[in-house]
Amino acid sequence: MAKRIAIVEREKCHPTKCGNYWCKFACPVNREGDACIGVGEDKKVVIDEQLCIGCGICVKCPFDALKIINLPERLRKDPLFRYGKNQFELFSLPLPKKNTLVGIIGRNGIGKSTALSILSNEVVPNFGDYTMQGSQEMVIKHFSTNVLGDYFSALYGGALRVAYKPQRIELLPEVYNGKVSHLLEKVDERGIVGELIESLSLSYLQDREIKELSGGELQRLAIAATLARKADFYFFDEPASFLDILQRIKAANIIRKYTAGASAIIVEHDLATLDYLSDEIQIIYGEGGAYGVVSQSKGVRRGINEYLDGYLPDDNVRFRDYAISFKQSLAPNTVQREIKADYPDFNKSFSSFSLSARGGSLHRGEVLCIMGANGLGKTTFLRVLSGLEQADDTGVSSLKITYKPQYLQRPDGKVGELLIAFAGERFSSGWYKQNILEKLHLSKILENDVATLSGGELQKFAVALTLSQDADLYAFDEPSAFIDVEDRLSVAEVIKEFVTKYEAAAIVVDHDIQFVDYLADSLLVFEGTPGSFGKVAGPVSKEEGMNRVLRMLDITYRRDKLTHRPRINKPGSQLDTEQRREGKHYATA
Repeated sequence: MAKRIAIVEREKCHPTKCGNYWCKFACPVNREGDACIGVGEDKKVVIDEQLCIGCGICVKCPFDALKIINLPERLRKDPLFRYGKNQFELFSLPLPKKNTLVGIIGRNGIGKSTALSILSNEVVPNFGDYTMQGSQEMVIKHFSTNVLGDYFSALYGGALRVAYKPQRIELLPEVYNGKVSHLLEKVDERGIVGELIESLSLSYLQDREIKELSGGELQRLAIAATLARKADFYFFDEPASFLDILQRIKAANIIRKYTAGASAIIVEHDLATLDYLSDEIQIIYGEGGAYGVVSQSKGVRRGINEYLDGYLPDDNVRFRDYAISFKQSLAPNTVQREIKADYPDFNKSFSSFSLSARGGSLHRGEVLCIMGANGLGKTTFLRVLSGLEQADDTGVSSLKITYKPQYLQRPDGKVGELLIAFAGERFSSGWYKQNILEKLHLSKILENDVATLSGGELQKFAVALTLSQDADLYAFDEPSAFIDVEDRLSVAEVIKEFVTKYEAAAIVVDHDIQFVDYLADSLLVFEGTPGSFGKVAGPVSKEEGMNRVLRMLDITYRRDKLTHRPRINKPGSQLDTEQRREGKHYATA
């Protein structure tokens, strides 16, 4: 008999709005008298997987709350871990390797963080029986025939130590009270905190309360605290989030340096960072929110390219019905477009920081991307353009700007209600539904409260909410944060198609080089000394801007021959040497 799993996404289940449990009355098993679909204590749908015949009727739920999945033949066994009835299942684990940095890639909701929680002993597998507490003895017995058996025996017996940097670093202030210096002193088991403070630019934060730190500061603190521990295995869940482009490369070098002689697993959506850091790649595939499976280990280039292709030859599995190719990246506009607005040279000074900006033009249908370290005045630049700050030396005609900030709020209300309030009649147009709601996967969560959205869903909602407003200029601060590779490219397409259709202009601040490379028509590059002085170069062409950024990072990029995605050259390699000699840090072909 085929094994199938039933998934109920409880936050999407709205029984009173679908005809009072439409699925329950549509189910043919229920109509025959058996209780295949019932109602739980929380008034949400529950499905008996043993009675389910896989007819495909209930999955037509108008809110996309139900999934019935026939598992592949080799997965017709108990999962390694299941969260609860009609909830996510994980079938296998990444394989930690001695003296190796293993990179993990996969979609959101596919089990990456769950796998790290199991490997770090924060969660013990229950082998599908979510009614019982997991047993360490069962885990050791289950893996007794492979290397994970030795790993878990040592882990549970205390002979193996792990250090784990979780994904949600914003929760750090809830776990640790006090000053930054106190936390770092407490975890300094290797006597390297002084080096880490200097390397990660944490000196100015030592007397700061942890609850006062920004996202980027919390991320650097979490990386330092993880590396300061004496461990055999280090786990990093999305270490690039909140970090600017300079800090990402610096953090990657530091992680590699201080995990030498040990082992590490890194989960990351920023392909450039993952590529740069990893020795091997393991892919987690399956269906988001339903189940996850881990592939065999692969070389870095091959692993990332197979992920982009959506097909794993060694496993004979196609997990996506389309390939992601940077050959189809959004080409810069080459036709001269009408100027939307000009802004003059201006300066803006504060007590401890000053910004010097060169004048430029914003064109209709143009996406102008901004790159540079944090603390160089990118937000100040946007505030002057919008009239929220007054320049020191000249008047700048304020533009009507709608702005998606870096740190997102959760407004009260449902997704659809809030979008309608801002979009008005545009919300009901076919173009809006197809090019914003569908591409951002929002059409099925319109009835969800914003408070219940995941980080990725919240980011895509914020992008849609920004585009729903009338403005001269649409500004986005890190729209790629918290979302996976597929959705990053969808967000890029949505922004690009919107400004083209409505002849608007957009400014996008982001630190994912591949995202910017895919989206930008032109660039502004912010340079200077973070927290002290910033100056703006540009607008310049994408090629010139990327060259400036990469020179600032002291790295060179080449194009992958198969996917055309940008890849960081190994320092001192033949390509790295040749590109530096030619002054081409950014390879366009």
